[in-house]
Amino acid sequence: VQLQASGGGLVQAGGSLRLSCAASGDIFRSAVMGWYRQAPGKQRELVSVIASDGSATHKDSVRGRFTISRDIAKNTVYLQMNSLEPDDTAVYYCYGYMSTPQAKGVYSDYWGPGAQVTVSS
Repeated sequence: VQLQASGGGLVQAGGSLRLSCAASGDIFRSAVMGWYRQAPGKQRELVSVIASDGSATHKDSVRGRFTISRDIAKNTVYLQMNSLEPDDTAVYYCYGYMSTPQAKGVYSDYWGPGAQVTVSS
């Protein structure tokens, strides 16, 4: 299973960016997909994740500004980030909790390469 992210970049405070992440490979079911981030000198933290039933969990500081959505058929997750703040600057990592056809009931964590998001003040 591979996760490939796109989007990110440099934006001024108050601006918007959209991240996309597509999962490929031998995927039976992707129970959860979403995004974590890691700022310099800080631990990786959950930003937003969405389950297969559409239920979502967000970090408190992004609620109301970030919207997560997914296309289950395409195994793709999107993160629309509005009203960006300098504190949102971090490397954003795509995440998937998935099973494979070879072990349908066994779920594992998968990570994509990071996408840099920089918000200037």
